[in-house]
Amino acid sequence: MKQHRKKRLLNILLISSLSGAGVLMVLYALNTNLDYFFTPSEIISKELPKNKRVKVGGMVLEGSVERDSSNIKFVITDYQESISVQYAGIVPDLFKEGSGVVALGYIDKNGLKAEKILAKHDENYMPPALKD
Repeated sequence: MKQHRKKRLLNILLISSLSGAGVLMVLYALNTNLDYFFTPSEIISKELPKNKRVKVGGMVLEGSVERDSSNIKFVITDYQESISVQYAGIVPDLFKEGSGVVALGYIDKNGLKAEKILAKHDENYMPPALKD
């Protein structure tokens, strides 16, 4: 095999292996940043790993919100099953009993230890400043 063909083949192999390594690193990074979305019924019916971050969505159960300074405890329900949520921080303005919510956190023996709370609104939402 001639020298220029060896050099070309080596360059092709090097570029292919570096491209493959780059694709694998991107796929690994995407996989570690995935958050799986569940309803309370799915969480209760499945055995989830304790170290996997999940999103739990549903409605805040009426009468379940307990506030203690910046700590808040409440129950998310899908009207079939319920899961208790503990969160330390300030909840969004749209958070209230009977409204939709998504909690991002980790499952523990007491329910969900939330890191972030996202309040949901329906398609008829109008910001308070525009209602007048």
